[in-house]
Amino acid sequence: MGNLWTTFVRFVVSKVVHPEKSHLQDDLSEPSDLSAEDGLIFKALCQFIWIQGDLLPLIFDVENEIYTKQGITRSTLKRLEEIGLIVFENNGFIKKGYGKHTRLFYDGKPTKIGFQRDAGNYLDLGHVLLTERGKKLALNYKAPGNRKFYEYVITRWFQQGLVLSSIQVDRNRNKSSLNYTCSIKE
Repeated sequence: MGNLWTTFVRFVVSKVVHPEKSHLQDDLSEPSDLSAEDGLIFKALCQFIWIQGDLLPLIFDVENEIYTKQGITRSTLKRLEEIGLIVFENNGFIKKGYGKHTRLFYDGKPTKIGFQRDAGNYLDLGHVLLTERGKKLALNYKAPGNRKFYEYVITRWFQQGLVLSSIQVDRNRNKSSLNYTCSIKE
């Protein structure tokens, strides 16, 4: 838990100390070797990052419009891999060894995940991981939260049988919205 907290605090502090700048090049820690186009693609990728002790871009289906409408496609991901910001794996990545519960943060807010078993659980991380260089660069962006993406991830996890608790779910939404996908606990 200490590592998660340390990463979260560093992330929050970096956003306070380095608020979003008006120029793309000001946002980049290594502007000399990243073109403006590559920077825009990477910045678009950053809106899909969740945090759990590490920065995790959750790219589950590169063909899904939740990503393609933001410019994240197989070809743009391959480009980010070519320039050393991400690792792309067709078969995807998973993180193993979870107990009964874990917590991830999106847009600075926690989502608690409850698994069916008490131990030996895993979480699908999608097709993309950030390299060390990508992680450093991502800390320099203040990517706005993407509500549709958040709902997409929550729905996906719910369909996998996970029990979810989040302060991001609006209890006053109508019955046809997210209320059916989440178990809300305080």
